[in-house]
Parts: sequence; structure tokens; C-alpha cells
Amino acid sequence: MHVTVESTGTLERRMRVELPIAPIEQQVDSRLKSVGRTAKIKGFRPGKVPAKVVRQRFGRQVREEVLSEVLQKSYSEAVTREKLNPAGGPKIETENENGKTFAFVATFEIMPEVVLRDLEKIKIEKPEVTIGDDDIDDMLLKLRKQKATWEEVDRKSADGDRVTIDFVGKLKGEVFAGGEAKNYPVVLGSGQMLPDFEKGLMGVKATDEVTFKVKFPKEYHAEELAGQKAEFTVNVHRVEAEVLPELNDEFAESFNVAEGGLERFIQDVRENMEREADQKAKGDLREQVMNALLETNPLDVPHTLKHQEMHSLQREAMRRMGIEKTEHAPPIANFAEAAERRVALGLLLRQVIVDKELSVDELMMRARVEELCAGYENAEDMVNMYLSNPQVMQQLEPMVIEQQAIDWIVEHGKTKAKKISFKEFMNAPAS
Repeated sequence: MHVTVESTGTLERRMRVELPIAPIEQQVDSRLKSVGRTAKIKGFRPGKVPAKVVRQRFGRQVREEVLSEVLQKSYSEAVTREKLNPAGGPKIETENENGKTFAFVATFEIMPEVVLRDLEKIKIEKPEVTIGDDDIDDMLLKLRKQKATWEEVDRKSADGDRVTIDFVGKLKGEVFAGGEAKNYPVVLGSGQMLPDFEKGLMGVKATDEVTFKVKFPKEYHAEELAGQKAEFTVNVHRVEAEVLPELNDEFAESFNVAEGGLERFIQDVRENMEREADQKAKGDLREQVMNALLETNPLDVPHTLKHQEMHSLQREAMRRMGIEKTEHAPPIANFAEAAERRVALGLLLRQVIVDKELSVDELMMRARVEELCAGYENAEDMVNMYLSNPQVMQQLEPMVIEQQAIDWIVEHGKTKAKKISFKEFMNAPAS
């Protein structure tokens, strides 16, 4: 077997393989003899079909089968001999036979050589989130608002009140689509409506009729209203004040806290906030590591893997959006950048795992399962069920070992702590 390899791109290779034809023809002859012993052809007894007839009837098919097997085997042997690592299947073109040799050309991409650099120089800011009494009070207020009731009041509306109204909006004297409603509740100060609209409802009482103008922002989703000023006429049905429940054992019971009363409930609230902050902190660290890893180790990504990932992301988007028909799917090109990033990061993290000889940590596997089950009432039962399910554990392994690689970089990089309040941290945009 004679093999030549040519680089036709950063990762693309063109490999030509040439084989002597004689051994191939011998395989074809041997296969035809075997076929002849069992072939059933009208006019001939089994095993008595002349070789010439067998070749006429089955020769082409048998030759194609043999050539296909020879091609696959020789391609695999050639790739191994030349120490190439294909990123995907090859494009095969066979050459015209000359009676002496059988030759084909395989074009394919190879996996990039990943040599990690400067992992210890990666700079990471590790958030240390502080949950203070004010944070607990804010969270309790949010929870009380979830259970709030509304009580009608005989006074002018103020911030935080709920005003139930009929309204009609007109643009240049004409009612526009979506510009009218009846018995529509608006909580003032909630940002539910445009600022001008909420402002117009401040200080109104039941039975009032008011007219005011509303300026729509230039980036408003309805093009015909963007940047326009409309006039609204509003009839007020009622003004209601928010009534918050008392913080007591009864309130705790409304959140399924059966024992321990309010004290236990507040402890649960803190623990949930700690879990929430911890999950966000892990995500923040992960994103910092990923960005730094790509920045310090830029990588050429095989188009084959990129296209596979683009299709995978498109299918994920279709599932999220409830789209079943391919023709309604988001354009595949929309996923190019995300796919390239995902493939590059997968290759880099895989190399970290190999270089640092990381293997799945059983304690981390259990911790991951406990994290997944933390929200269930019967958390311990769920943990045991997950741990005893090999299929679930197999699915979790790649995620856990990838997290181990990220943890290694955080531990060995230039990491510094950053103290931050719960409110500031949770309200900060994703990095």
C-alpha cells in the first residue's frame, strides 16, 4: 500500500492510497466461487452453475462489495500509519483503474493538536457572597407579596396601589390595535405599563375619568407606535391597597413548613438564598474560566464538528420553542458562533482532563446528585434513586469531570476573592 498525504488547509488533509489490484481480484474470484456453491439460477442445479455464468450474474455486485471492504480497511490502516486523527468521515473519490492498481483519494479534516498554555496565569475573580439581614428582609417581603391580598380604599391612588380601569388609546384620533381594554388591573410602580401611563394613574379615585398622553419609546415592539405620542382616556373602577400577611407561624405554614414555625421558615429562606447564590457563583466562575481558556488558547475548529454542533443547537432551540417541523426551525447560521465556541471549549477542557490526569470523583458525583435533588421534599430518596440508576450516572459523568477541570483551573490559576452582597451579586448581569 502506497500512501501520500497533502495538507490542503489548516486542518484539511488529502490522502491518496494506492493498492495493487492482484490481491483484490483474488478476493473477488474467491468470493465468486463461494457464491457459486450456493447460487440458485434457473436451469442449473445448486453448486453446478458455470463460473462464467456466476461472474456474469454476480460479478459486478461482488466486486463492488470487495472494493468497499478493501477501501474501508485500507483507509483505516493508512490513517493509523500516518498518525492522523480524523475529525469526521472522509469524502472518498476513487480513481480510474489502470489494470495494475486500485487507488482512491480521501479528503477529511483532522482534530487540531491542543497544547495548553498559561493555565496557571488565568485570572479569576471568585465571588464571596454575603447574605445580610437586609437581604433576608427583602426576600421575606417578596414572599409576603406573593401571598398579598387587595383591599378597596376610598382615597387617591398612590405608588404600590392596584388600579382597575377601562381605557381607550388613540393615535391621531383613531383607536389603534391593542389600544383598549376593560377591567384592566394596573399595579402602580411595578413597571407593568409605560412610565407615562402609570404616571397618569397616580392620584386618581374610583369613578374618575382622566385623559393623558403617553409617549411610546423609539424601540417599541409595535412599529406603528414606536416613537409616537398617543392619547388615552381612562375610567377608574376602583383603587385597592396591598395587604401583606403577617410574618408568623401561619405564614410559614402557607409555604408548607409543618414544623418549627416562622424560625424554621426563615432558616429555610436563608438556605435557599445560599444555594441560589452558590449556583450563580459556580456559573460565574465557569464563564470566567471558559472565556480565559479561549483567550489564552485560541483554536482552529474542524468544520465537521462545528456543523454537527450547529445542528445540535438548532434541535435544542426547536425543542425549547415547541417547533416540530424542520422548515419552521430557526436558520442554522444563527448557531455558528455558539457552535464554534462550544466545540473549541470541549476540546480544550478534554485536554485539561488528559494533561492533568483527572478521573471522575465519586464524592463530586454524589454532590452533583444532591444538588439536583435539593429542591425535592423527599430529597434523600431521590438521591438514592439517582445513585442506583447507571444510565443517569453515566449521563452525569461528563458534566462532573468537566467541572473538575474547571475547578483545577480555578485552584491553580491566579484567583482572588471578591466580597459582594447578595443583592448586588444576584442583580448583576451575567458576565
